[in-house]
Amino acid sequence: MHVMSHLTRIGFLAVLCLGVAFGSLPRPAIAQEDEVVEDLSRLILLAWEASGRGDHAYVEEIVQHVLDRYGVAADTQAGGLQAFPARDEVQGYEVMNQVGTSLFIRAEAIMHQGRTRDAIAAFEEAIARFPFSQAWDPSRGSYWSIAEKSRESIKRMTGEDEKDQGSEKPRSVPRIFKPGTDKIIDYAQYGTIEGAGTKKYKFKVNNPNVLSRAVGEGIYPNTADILQNPRYREVLKEKRLEGSHWDFANTPDLEAAYFKWAMAPEHWGVKLFFIGLTLEKAGMNLEAIKAYHALIVHFPNTVAWTYWQTPWYPAQAAVAKIKNILRMHPELELVYEKGSVQVLNGTDNDVKNDVFVVNPGAIKVDASAVHKRHRDLKAVARSLGRPKRILGGRKTRLVQYNNGHWQLFTDNEAFMIHGVTYAPTKVGQSPDKGNLANWMTEDTNGNGRADGPFDSWVDANRNDEQDPDEPVVGDFQLMKEMGVNTLRIYDEQSKIDKTILREMFERFGMRVIVGSFVGKYAIGSGASWAEGTDYGDPQHRANLMRRIEAMVQEYKDEPYVLFWLLGNENNYGVASNADKKPVEYYTFINDVAKRIKEIDPTRPVAICNGDIIQMDYVAKYAPLIDIYGANIYRGDYGFGAFWDDVRRVLDRPAFITEYGAPAFAKGFDLMEAEEAQGRYHRGNWLDIEYNSAGHDDGAGNSVGGVVFEWLDEWWKNYEPTLHDKKADVIGPFAGGYYFEEWFGIVGQGNGRNSPFMRQLRKAYFVYEELWNRRKR
Repeated sequence: MHVMSHLTRIGFLAVLCLGVAFGSLPRPAIAQEDEVVEDLSRLILLAWEASGRGDHAYVEEIVQHVLDRYGVAADTQAGGLQAFPARDEVQGYEVMNQVGTSLFIRAEAIMHQGRTRDAIAAFEEAIARFPFSQAWDPSRGSYWSIAEKSRESIKRMTGEDEKDQGSEKPRSVPRIFKPGTDKIIDYAQYGTIEGAGTKKYKFKVNNPNVLSRAVGEGIYPNTADILQNPRYREVLKEKRLEGSHWDFANTPDLEAAYFKWAMAPEHWGVKLFFIGLTLEKAGMNLEAIKAYHALIVHFPNTVAWTYWQTPWYPAQAAVAKIKNILRMHPELELVYEKGSVQVLNGTDNDVKNDVFVVNPGAIKVDASAVHKRHRDLKAVARSLGRPKRILGGRKTRLVQYNNGHWQLFTDNEAFMIHGVTYAPTKVGQSPDKGNLANWMTEDTNGNGRADGPFDSWVDANRNDEQDPDEPVVGDFQLMKEMGVNTLRIYDEQSKIDKTILREMFERFGMRVIVGSFVGKYAIGSGASWAEGTDYGDPQHRANLMRRIEAMVQEYKDEPYVLFWLLGNENNYGVASNADKKPVEYYTFINDVAKRIKEIDPTRPVAICNGDIIQMDYVAKYAPLIDIYGANIYRGDYGFGAFWDDVRRVLDRPAFITEYGAPAFAKGFDLMEAEEAQGRYHRGNWLDIEYNSAGHDDGAGNSVGGVVFEWLDEWWKNYEPTLHDKKADVIGPFAGGYYFEEWFGIVGQGNGRNSPFMRQLRKAYFVYEELWNRRKR
C-alpha cells in the first residue's frame, strides 16, 4: 500500500515531459479533442514541475496560457454541472478538470511566495469558477477535489486549521457492578464442547443462569445484569450514549463505550469483540479475555465487513487478542491452550463458501508457564534437527524441518528479517510538486554524502535545534543501533546507487530485498494508467519480463541482495488487473519466478500481496514462489490467523512486507499517541517472533517483517510543508484512523531542519530492545 508512495507521478512526469524545453510556451494547432487533453496534460505537468522548483513566473505563464486557450471550453463544461460527474462520465470533463487544476497550482505558487491575501483570492476563484473540478492522482489511484483542497489551504493560511484535533469526550473507564464469580471461565464445567478442532464444533450450555453468574455482566449470556449497573443510568442521564455505536469504537469515554456496545443492535459476535476491546483499552485484561473467549466459544462463525469491503472474522481476531494480552502481561500467569479458528476458503471475498474449523481452547492458570521468546537463531536451528526441504540457493536459502517449521539463512547464517521501509523525504518535497529527490543521491549540504544515510542527527531533547551534544550520526548508524538488518527497495522507485548500498552492507550490516512492481500502477508493462496492466496481454507480459530480467542481471552479483520480491498488493488491482484476472497474473508470476531462478539460482523469490486475498491462487498457479509476503494492518495484536493460513494453504515461509501505525491519533496528545504506536509495534513484532521457528505454540513459518516506515513523509495528504493531522480512512489504530503522514518511527519535528533532524519515537526504542536481545 505505502511503498508506492513516491513513484508513479515522478515516472509520469519523466515520460511526458521528456524533451520539453522550459521557457516560452509553444502554441500548437489543436485539431482533435484527444490532442486538447494531451496538450493540457503536458501543460499541467509542466506547471507542477515549475511550482516544485519555485519558478513562480513560469507557473503564471503556463496558467495564463491555459486560461487563454482553454478557459471558455472549461467554463462551458462547468456550467452544466450541479454535482461531481459520475465515475464513468468524468473523462468527458477533462478540460474543466485540467483548467481547474491550473488555477489551483497558481494559487499555491502565490501562497508559497507569502502573498496570503492574493493566495486566498486565487483559491476562492478556483472554488467559485470550478466547484466540481477534480485532479487525478496517479500515485493514489483516485481523483481529489480542487475546491476541497483550496478550502483546506485557505483554512491553513487563516489559522482555522490549527484547532485542536483532540476529542471533547470525557476520559473514563468502566466500573463493573457484577463482575462474575470466576476469574477465568472453564467452559467444560458449564456445558458440553462437541467437535473441538473440527467443522462440527458446538457448545451446549447446561444452565445459562449459572454461566451468567460466572462470567458477570456484559459477557454473553449475561445480558441483563448490565442494566442493573447504577452507572448505566448516570451515563444515560449525562447524554453520553447519544449517537451510533460505531461512534464509540475509538472514544476515550470507555465507560460509555462499554454500555453502548452492550446495548448495540449488532450480532453478539461483533458486540463481544468491541466489549473486549473496550475493556482491554481500560486495562481490565481479565475481563477483556472473558469477552474474547465468550466470542470464540459461542459465536465463532461470525462474519463482519471491513471498510474495504473484505470479510472480517471476529473470532479469529479474538484468538489473537487473547494471545497478545498474555504475551504482553506474563504477570497474569495464564496460558491459552489450543485455541484456534480456521476459515477454510477464507482467501476470497465470498463468505458463502466459508467453512469454520473451531477449537475454543482453554485458558488456564499456570504460574510456571514461561513464554518462549528471545531465542537464539543458531540454537533454534540446532534444536530442530535435520532439514527435510530446502528452497533458494547458495547465498540465501530457506530450510524446513521435520516439524514443519521454517528458517531463513543467508551466507550460512540463520537470519530473521528486521526490516524497515526507508524513504527519507525532505519536508516540502512531493511527487505532487514534481520535486521529489532520490535519497541515495540527495546532498543538500554539498558535502559529497547522501543527507539521510550519513548526515542526520538526533534531536534528543526535542527543542527542534541541534545542540552541541547532538552530533551528526546518520540514519544508517541509527538503524544499525536499532537492530535493522534489511531494507525493502523497489527497482522502479528511483535509480539505485550501488555504491551507497555496498557501503551500507559493509559498514552497517544491512541487506536489501530487491523488488519489482510487476506491472502494478501500470509500471513497466507499456500500458497507460487508464488502460492498466493486463496480465492477459502477451505484449504487457513480455515488456515486464524484459524489465525484470534486466533487474536481476543488474543486481544478482551485489552482496547486499537478500532475495527477490514480486509485486506490491497487485491482488488489489490499481492500474492493473490481477484482481480480475488472477489465473493469468499468478501464472505469469510463476513464469517470472522460474526465469529469475535461471538467472540467479542462488536466492529465493518472494511475492508481496495484500493480506491473504488470492493466496489460494498462489498455491495453485505459482508453486515456484518460495516466500509469501503480505502488507497487513490488522491491529496492535498482530496478524491473527495469517501464519496458520499460510501454513495450511501454501506450506511456505512467510514475512510481513509492511506493518505499522501512526504516531498521531484523535483524542490523544502526541506523547500518548506515540506510546500507542510503540505498543502497536511491540504487539506486532511479538506475533512475528512467536510464529517463527522453535516456538511450539506458533505456526513456525515466520521469517521476519518490514516496518512501515522509518521517517514521516509530510506530502501524503498533499501539502508537503505542513504536517497534516487530517484523516478520512478508518483503520485499526489508536484514534481509529490512518494518519498517513505520521507512520514514521522517527519524526522530523517542526520540519525546519529537514532533511537532517530526527526525533526518535517510542517505537524506535521498542525495536532497539527487541531486535538487539541476542547481542546481550
